[in-house]
Amino acid sequence: MSSWGGSVPKTETRTGGRPAATGVIAGQGVLSVGKPAGPTPDGFSWVRLTDVARLESGHTPSRSKPEYWDGDVPWIGIRDATGNHGRVICKTKQWITKEGLENSSARLLPAGTVCLSRTASVGYVVTMGVSMATSQDFVNWVCGPGISPAYLGYLFLAEQETVRRFAHGSTHQTVYFPEAKAFHVCLPGRCEQDAIAEVLGALDDKIALNERIRETTLGLADACYEVARISDESEIIGDLAELFDGPHATPTKTATGPWFLSISSLKHGYLDLSESAHLSEEDFPRWTRRVQPQAGDVLFSYETRLGDAALMPPETHASLGRRMALLRSKTADVSGSLLLHAYLSPAFQGEIKRRTVHGATVDRLPLKEMPGWRILLPARGERERLSAKLDALHASVTQTANENRTLADLRDTLLAQLLSGKLRVKDVVRTVEEVV
Repeated sequence: MSSWGGSVPKTETRTGGRPAATGVIAGQGVLSVGKPAGPTPDGFSWVRLTDVARLESGHTPSRSKPEYWDGDVPWIGIRDATGNHGRVICKTKQWITKEGLENSSARLLPAGTVCLSRTASVGYVVTMGVSMATSQDFVNWVCGPGISPAYLGYLFLAEQETVRRFAHGSTHQTVYFPEAKAFHVCLPGRCEQDAIAEVLGALDDKIALNERIRETTLGLADACYEVARISDESEIIGDLAELFDGPHATPTKTATGPWFLSISSLKHGYLDLSESAHLSEEDFPRWTRRVQPQAGDVLFSYETRLGDAALMPPETHASLGRRMALLRSKTADVSGSLLLHAYLSPAFQGEIKRRTVHGATVDRLPLKEMPGWRILLPARGERERLSAKLDALHASVTQTANENRTLADLRDTLLAQLLSGKLRVKDVVRTVEEVV
C-alpha cells in the first residue's frame, strides 16, 4: 500500500465508482491527469496526488427535510468557493445539522482539507479553516505529511485554467472522478513547500489586512454620513446630478487594456476592479460613445443587483458596463462621495425598492424617471465640510485598493515562478519583505 509522504499509511479513497483514468492530459505546468513525460526542476518530482492526500467527495442532504438544515455544521457550496477563491474559510452561506450529515453521503472533513470545485463553476479552490462538509460539486483533498495544504491550495490556484481543461460534458462541464483520481502534481520536498507557502502567505496576509482596513474606512465614512444633520426637505436628483447609462451589449473581453466595469464589481460603496474584465485598446472608443466614467461619478446598477453603488476612483481608464448607469454631480457643494452615501442611505434604498419594476425575468429601475426622483441630503451648511471628509476617506480606500492590486500581481507572478521551480524562495524573500 502507498503512503502519505512515505510514513503514514493512506486510507483508501472514499469516492468509489470508476477507477482512475489511464491516459495523460498534460496541464500548463505542475498539474496533470496522469504522469507527463519530460524533465522536472531540480528537487521536484511528479507524484500521484492520491499518494499524498486522501480524495473525498461531498453530498447535499435532502432539501425536503428541514431538519437537515440550519444546524451547526458548516457546508461548503459553489457560492462559498466562487466568493472566497484561494482563501481559507471558516464560515459558509449554508449549514447542515448532525442529522443531515448522518442521513446523507456528506462527510465531516478536517480543517486543512483543500476543496476544488469540479462542476458548474469549475476550478475554484478554498481550504477549510475548521471541520466542514461540502456539496457533491467538489473534490476534497485531506492532505498527509507529504504535502502542505497551503501549498496544494496555491497549486490549484495557479492551475485554475488547467483544471477547467480537464472538465467535459454535453450539458455542464464537470471534472469527473476518474480524472481526479489520476491527478499528478509536480512537488518539491515538504520543507520547500512550506517555505513557498509562507512567502506567498505573507503577501496574502497583507492583502487581507488591507481589505479589513478598507472595510473599516468605509464603515467610518458611513458613520460620518449617519451622524450628519439631514435636511428636512428632499431635493430633485436632476438638480444635483446628470444621469448617464451604459451600453446595452457585452464586448469581447481581453486580458489587458482599459477596464470594462461590471455589476459584480460594485461592493458597498467600493469599486472592486478585480471583479471586472478589460476591453482592447481598439474597442475602447466604441464602448465609450455614451459616457466614459470620471473620478467621483456614482456608478450603480439599474438591473439585477438593484441598489448597489460605488464611487469611480481617480486615474482609472474604464468603460461603463451593461445594466449600469452613473450620476455625475453638477453642484460645487455636493461631491460624488456625498452623493454616493445619500444613494446608499436607508431612505433612498427604500425609494429604490418602492420604484422597482418587477419583470418576468429581471427587476429593473425605470431609469428615465430617476432624474425626477427626490433624495435627502445633509443640510446645506454641512455639505461642503462633509464632502471633504468623505472624499478623504474614499481616497484612502482607493489607495488601499491600488496597493492590493500591486500585491496581488506580485503574488500571482511569484506563484507561477516558485511552483515551477524557475525561482527559489531565497531569490524572492527580500522582495516580499520590502512590501509586507
